[in-house]
This record gives sequence, C-alpha cells and structure tokens, in this order.
Amino acid sequence: MKAGFYSLIFLISFCNAQNPYPQDYFSSPLDITLVLSGTFAELRSNHFHSGLDIKTQGKEGFKTYASADGYVSRIKISRYGYGKALYITHPNGYTTVYAHLQKFSPTIEAYVKQQQYTKETFELELFPKAETLKVAAKEVIAYTGNTGGSGGPHLHFEIRDKQERPMNPMLFGLDIKDTTNPVVYELYGYPLSEGSHINGQDSRVKIRLIKLPDGTYKTEQITAFGEIGFGIITTDRQDYAANKNGVSLIESTFNGAKSLEVDFKRFSFNETKHLNRYIDYGYFYETKKRIQKLFIEKNNPLKLFKNHHNRGIVTIEDNTSSVYKVSVSDFKGNQSKLTIPILGIQKDVPKTAPKSQHLQQIIASEETLLEKGPVKVQIYKNSFYEDVAIGFDVMNDTLKLHKANIPLQKSMTINFDISQYKGTDKDKLFIGSVSRYGNKLYYTSTKKRGNILTARTKYLGNYTLGIDAEKPKIKAINFKNNSWLSKYRYLKVKISDGITGVKNYRATLNGRWILMEYDTKTETLTHDFNDGVVTDTKNNLKIIVTDNVGNSSTFESIFYRK
Repeated sequence: MKAGFYSLIFLISFCNAQNPYPQDYFSSPLDITLVLSGTFAELRSNHFHSGLDIKTQGKEGFKTYASADGYVSRIKISRYGYGKALYITHPNGYTTVYAHLQKFSPTIEAYVKQQQYTKETFELELFPKAETLKVAAKEVIAYTGNTGGSGGPHLHFEIRDKQERPMNPMLFGLDIKDTTNPVVYELYGYPLSEGSHINGQDSRVKIRLIKLPDGTYKTEQITAFGEIGFGIITTDRQDYAANKNGVSLIESTFNGAKSLEVDFKRFSFNETKHLNRYIDYGYFYETKKRIQKLFIEKNNPLKLFKNHHNRGIVTIEDNTSSVYKVSVSDFKGNQSKLTIPILGIQKDVPKTAPKSQHLQQIIASEETLLEKGPVKVQIYKNSFYEDVAIGFDVMNDTLKLHKANIPLQKSMTINFDISQYKGTDKDKLFIGSVSRYGNKLYYTSTKKRGNILTARTKYLGNYTLGIDAEKPKIKAINFKNNSWLSKYRYLKVKISDGITGVKNYRATLNGRWILMEYDTKTETLTHDFNDGVVTDTKNNLKIIVTDNVGNSSTFESIFYRK
C-alpha cells in the first residue's frame, strides 16, 4: 500500500516538475476554433512576437472572454501598437493581455469613456485599482477588432509572468492543431576566426540543402577549417492556416555533443530588441529574409540560448571528419532534422578584398562625435554591438551615414544647424530619413531648439532636411454642412497629412470637447452618438488638426439632430 502511494506521489511530483505551468487555469479567450496568424516569439521587425495572433475569420466583433478570474489592472488606448488593449491580473500572479480590440464590454467601456471625457483625450493609459473592474473567468470583456498597428482583424493574446515577461500561452494548455513539421528553407555557413573557411570561402556561404524522402534534410559533405558557425532560415505552420510562423525550439549538436539550444519559451521586453543581433542583420537588409544564427556573437544578451558549448561555435581541425546536426521543433513536437557532414581541410584562402572607401572607425565601448558642416552625429558608447567601420559624409543638407545594414542597440542623436535658413519656412523644417532608393522622405521625430534640429534614431542611412508647409486635410465622410443626422449612429471625418503626419487633433461640439476615435489606417475620426453628449438640435462641429511641424487646419460644420 505504502509503495503504491509513494509511487503515485513521485509520479505527480515528476509531472509537475516536467510542466510547472497550470494546465486548467486559463481558458481560450475566444469561443471559435483557434487558428493562428502569428506564434509566440516568432521573428518580427526589431522584436520577438510576444503572444499569439488568433485569426478571427477576417471579421471584427467576436466576443472576447477573460481567460480566468481577476481584475483589469491596465487599459491602454493608442493609435499605434496594441490599439485598444486590456490587461487582466490573476490571483496566481500571471497577467493576460488582449490587444487590437474593437471595443470593451459595456462596464469597461463606460469606465474608459468617462476617463476620456474627463481627460479630454482619445489615447490614454489607465491603471484601475484591484476592486474597480473585477472580472470572472469566461466573462465577456471586449470584442475583437483591428485597432492600432494590426495588419488585419485578429486578437493578440499574451500571458505574462510576475516579472511581466511574456510566455508562450500554449505552455498553459491552449491547444492549436499542428501535425506539420517545420520547414528548413536555407542553410548558411559562417567562418568566424582568422584563417577559417567553408568550401573555400572566408565569409558567409550558402550551403545547398537536400530534402530526403523521409522529410529529413542533409547536405553534401562540406570542407571547412577553424572556428565556424551555421545559420538557418526556418518557419512552421499549423494545420488550419497557411501562415509561415515561428518555431519553438532549435537544437544543434557537433559530433554528438550539444552545441546550442534556442528555446523560444519566454523572453523579457528589455531584451527583445536584440533579435537584430540574433539574425544576420546585413542579410536581412539586402533580402528581407531572416537567417537565425546558431552561434552567439559578442554582446548578445538573449536568454533564449540554453545549454550551449563554446557559444555554439565549432572548431574544425585539419584532416578530420565531423558531423553537425540541427533539429527544429514546433510546440507540438513535430520535428525536422538536418545533417551536415564536414571534412576538415586546412588551406590558404584568398581574403575577400574590402571595398575601397573612406570609413570612420567606431569603437563600440567609446562615445563618438562625427561632425561635418552643419551636421553632428552623436554616437553613444555601446550603441553598436561591436567595433565597426562606417561611411560618413555630408553633402549640402544631406547626411550620408553608411547603409542601414548594421544593427544598433541604442539610439544615436543627429543635429542639423539651420542658422543659414531665413524666413517663415525655417519653422517648417524637419529631419527626414531618405528611403533606400532615394525616392521618398520619411519624417523622423524632430525637436527644435534655437537654430538646432535634433532627431534620435536607431538606423543608419541617409538623412536630410525636409520642409512641410502644407496644412493637414480635413474632410467630412458621411455628412454635409447643415445635414440632419437623426438616424445616424456615427459621425465620421477623414484627416490626413501627407508629409510629417498628424501630431494631434481636437474636436468640439458647441464649444464642448467630444470624443472622436482615430483610426490611423483609414485616417478616420469617428464619434459615436451613443455617447449621449449630443443633446442639442443644432450643433456646431469644430475640428482642429495639427501636423508634426505645427501646421494647423480648422474644419467647421453645422448639423442637426433630434
């Protein structure tokens, strides 16, 4: 009896040790089959994806449920990013996040609108007290939408731990059908030390993949010498969607011993920017493809790396035979395997000749000031991951600061002296980044102090002065001046600014502030008459829109409503 009892206790303890995440605590936030357009920690621009993107059949308005008991601890409404988002803190210490929402449940919506009218702003961030907005498991808290930086209707769902680190929600039992192995598209080799080479090359080399009938991959035998590393392009897909999503685990071995493990289980927001150090950023700049490097370069602090030997770098000696293997897994354990046979051969390889150009040497651990004519560039210490040589020149009002093919982990400061400019146009100047092919100028957030324009940026590339003398445009969408709008639910106005963009706007009705929600994707301001603030028959609508250099436009119209 005792032996059986202790065996049961051991089995329970073992299972808990194997999976420390509660499996029956969090329920699905939607009552439809979960189909993903984005998986946890997949590679995005400048960050790892912090949750699951759940498809909503191309529509908005699906009921969104609290995944467990708790209270609304944070509400954020922004034109960009998560759009309308709710954060619910749960008794077990975890927080769930629901983003890109169309609207909140009536109780939460009323609380938010009261705050918006009090503060006279659409965008806000609130931190309600624990007793203010309590919710029960499976209670409707919102409706799915397409707000903020969303690329289409879906629900972004996260689970965060007590330290606000996002974790893969699938660890907690959310089930997504997936019976498909990840796909490995491309393989690259990297010589990493003086004298090292792969297939006669001393720089990145593409290695041909051979897919076998059983679904595994191999390569022909490669030749190499010295310290080398590998990188792969890989994605996964689930059963009900064609989206190319991220993988869950990458493991590599060298001659049977563990080389490196990349575990996409959890990360922190303060390290997500280092994705640009994990991928081959230069290759991404040229091709928009992300090679995941299976070796850890200097100053890469990502904690996704586990159980590595010598940072995943392998050493190939002369006259040896070795085998490097890679295993790529999705969350459901579907796996793709790759085998790379390596023949060690030492030989002299001609070095790749550097392009002849005048470059500025940047010591990563030191602060650097680059200056020419009216332009200064302040590069703070540890802005770059390692020492680099970059191009720097100023021609007229254009700063040429290398190519944007080297990642930065800190912003640098660009200053333009505009004292030579005269007249009223001087106040309309801004710093803009020049598109890669030179055919477009993008506004970079610019501050003016006296005769100095300042911008902060994490991107190399070309920057120049632009001028924005155009006022924002404002146009009524669903009404005309002196219209009767008694049967209308919404009042819609389009606002736009083609050069520096809309900085802020203010709408009033008969002199009182009214809430108009701003959708940047459609450039639409919308007022909901159900707010109940329109009580007069005759109404004078006034909207003032200001762009990022201070140009303002005013729109006025009269409408009637019973």
